[in-house]
Amino acid sequence: MTRRVQDLRDSAALQHWPHGLAKLDELIELAAMAEGRSAASTVARPAQADWPQATVAHPGPPPLLDGTNASGADKAAEAGGPMTTSRAARLLRRPEEPRVGFLELFFDLVFVFALATLSHGLVEHLTWSDTFQTLVLLLALWGIWSRTAGLTDRLDPQQPPVQVLVMATMFGTLVMAAAAPEAFRERGLLFAGVYVATEIGRYIVVVLILSGHQAQRLFLRLLFWSGVSAVPWIAGAVAQDTARTVLWTLAVAVEYVANPLSYRTPRLGRASPADFEVSSEHAAERFQQLFIIALGELILVTGLTFRGSGFGADSSTATAIAFATTALLWRIYIHRAGQLLAEAIAAASNPVRVGTLAVHAHLVMVAGILAIAVGDELVIEHPLGHTDPALITVILGGPALFLAGRALFEYGVFNRVSRNRLIGVGVLTAISPAMIFLPPLVAAAAAALVLAGIAASDAARARGRPPEPPSPPR
Repeated sequence: MTRRVQDLRDSAALQHWPHGLAKLDELIELAAMAEGRSAASTVARPAQADWPQATVAHPGPPPLLDGTNASGADKAAEAGGPMTTSRAARLLRRPEEPRVGFLELFFDLVFVFALATLSHGLVEHLTWSDTFQTLVLLLALWGIWSRTAGLTDRLDPQQPPVQVLVMATMFGTLVMAAAAPEAFRERGLLFAGVYVATEIGRYIVVVLILSGHQAQRLFLRLLFWSGVSAVPWIAGAVAQDTARTVLWTLAVAVEYVANPLSYRTPRLGRASPADFEVSSEHAAERFQQLFIIALGELILVTGLTFRGSGFGADSSTATAIAFATTALLWRIYIHRAGQLLAEAIAAASNPVRVGTLAVHAHLVMVAGILAIAVGDELVIEHPLGHTDPALITVILGGPALFLAGRALFEYGVFNRVSRNRLIGVGVLTAISPAMIFLPPLVAAAAAALVLAGIAASDAARARGRPPEPPSPPR
């Protein structure tokens, strides 16, 4: 009997029918329990190592384990029985479904608004202290996005409980983004309260819906660390001025330090390396989409500012330069490395390292785009106005920050950095002192020319040569 079931389970037709395979596993397990032995010793599911999809480190807290192998089923059965495990397993995304779903694309829309509010808030208060506070808020919102990307990599977005969870996170992010410009003033409690409620609330829900499954232990770790960071978040919300800045910086630091510490949790210990595995194709698509979302924020800021500028010749020129800058950012990003991230992860001997580099690189690039948006708005509004050091910092520092992030990204894909990226950063830095004595429009044009030179250099280097395959660092 066992041999006949094994033959049926291993048949090619059934292997392409994952839901039928799961049902057959349930029947096998129930039959094995009736015979007084574990189903895992009779028939084992294919090992995770046999799946064709490569894996990569996730940008935020460790997501679910994809594995539903025999040992995991045994542990889950001990916790909640085979039927409970089956219900939880149905919420997991199948490894043969790595593509980004419509729900994730819909979720990204809120980050157009989030980035736009952060940049507009910095336009109104362009000081060094406000710049640092904006960075703290960006890190918090980046954490929301990256952890949600990991969540939808492990949970099936087609399942109604997962859709409700993502929608709730989206609404919470919308409220946080609306409160962000005044988060360090009178809206601090609103921002921190919604942030903590969103993080802790969704992890509680996931722990409950995954009851009996081994993945529940991972979300218990997330819940613990969210609770730890909630203390300085709430304490900072009731504090004022410098105290709030210090406490919220501590809260963000706790969240970002948790990853290198492998989310060590009392009684659960550290997360294993397998806990950081996600689909390489899914991760690459999510990063590409986030970058497009960031460029969308640039287009939004440029268009809205130009609409209220009076359409003068100087403002129109500034708008054309802002659009050209956006197009150049897109061109520089997609040149080879931007198109080969999934392949680089799949080819890497250490995909965790490549994934970590991609996470940091995109965070730096998004921060640079945020600064560019601030500069675009100010230049379009006052193209021939006074230029001060803070304005030069966003006009030239934004592109320099983007190029630094793009260089890190290139290193993760090709294990090298093109010299034109470093030369571009050097040129932007070198011309900064002189630009203080020139109108903002000239500084913006200079930054666009540097980016145009890099894009032209990329095209010239690639002309007549075969496409370079990815060669990620070991």
